[in-house]
Amino acid sequence: MLLSLYGWLPPEGVKIVLVLLLAFMIGLEREEHKTAGAVHSFGGVRTFPLIGLIGYSLALISGGQAIPIAVGFLALAGFLCLSYWHKLKVADAAGVTTEVSALATYLLGALVYYGHFWIATALGVACVLLLELKTALESLAHRFPPEEILTFTKFILLTAVILPVLPDKDFTFFHLNPFKTWLVVVAVSTISYLSYILQKATKGRGSVILSALLGGAYSSTATTVVLARRAREEKHPHLFAGGILVASGIMFFRTVVLVAFFSWSLALALALPFAILTILGVVVGLWWSRRSEAEPAKSVGETTPKNPLELHAAFFFAFLFVVILALSQLAVAHVGTGGVYGLGVLTGLTDITPFIMGMTQALGTLITVKVGAAGIVIATASNNIVKGCYAYAIGDRKTGRQSFWLLTGLAVLGLAPLIGLLN
Repeated sequence: MLLSLYGWLPPEGVKIVLVLLLAFMIGLEREEHKTAGAVHSFGGVRTFPLIGLIGYSLALISGGQAIPIAVGFLALAGFLCLSYWHKLKVADAAGVTTEVSALATYLLGALVYYGHFWIATALGVACVLLLELKTALESLAHRFPPEEILTFTKFILLTAVILPVLPDKDFTFFHLNPFKTWLVVVAVSTISYLSYILQKATKGRGSVILSALLGGAYSSTATTVVLARRAREEKHPHLFAGGILVASGIMFFRTVVLVAFFSWSLALALALPFAILTILGVVVGLWWSRRSEAEPAKSVGETTPKNPLELHAAFFFAFLFVVILALSQLAVAHVGTGGVYGLGVLTGLTDITPFIMGMTQALGTLITVKVGAAGIVIATASNNIVKGCYAYAIGDRKTGRQSFWLLTGLAVLGLAPLIGLLN
């Protein structure tokens, strides 16, 4: 759009139009806020475009020198301080959002003068979204206790600071790469945390099936245990057994997504069979859950897992990943590919994610794509059988039996890709 305007407007005219558009959007949102009943509110659809034009004009007159622009910024800040002081006198509770928005509008004008069109537009849109979504953002903050926010902050800090400085090279006989190890932790934790956020956001609104869908993206094993435990109280065997199968179906989709972060070739080898298994697990699980004539149980709040961004959990996952990667290399060196397959069976007893990620890192140096894909297939089948045993031991008798046979059937079908991989 800006390029077409250059055809019939001078370059500076296009910049003025962009400043007016961005500042007007912010001013329009503030005008709406003003008419909503605020006692005193600074500026609106006229004031904010004027502030944007002042920022642009001052940058133009000064030839882009930083000192005059900074002086103008301080002068505007002084007027805004007077506005805020007046607001404090006439209102019991006064926010500073409008005044800060005015400062941001001034900077948008300067950014447009320097030719940073994309940055100015992105910041303008972000300002409007932050202002307009006040209620939604504040309600979202109330859903998360302070300790979870602190944990997330710590994780971001460690990831942003530590990950870039970790050496990206192999150490020891096992070819351990600190950068790739922590990158695996970040990838797994991010996917799990997105599922966790959705579960928190939908708490109290969903059903057992929604919990199974989101929980499967977090950890199908943990979801199986929680649903089986809940089934003892609710007495809806078809509903909970179907939900457990749905969570295990989502596990195949999650596996392909994680593998794709680190190895396209391995992800492509798994994509078709795991897509079929995902659809099969979800569709059959939904069908089986509908066989229950009872209403869905209120279990969403009960199935929310522990925050996956706890630092000790991240470090423990990194430890498991390193151990399984080392065991995989020892198995290949001393037992051959059969050792990888045996390790895949054993890891099915716990969390198979470290083993899956280990296969992506060992690819090309120790194992082939077919061996890695076959090991992951075996690990997922083993894990499904183990989850069936968990459900049988933890849930009520009917839910346990149904879950065991459904997951065993999924495990048997999940071994079908081995026909092509082992030939």
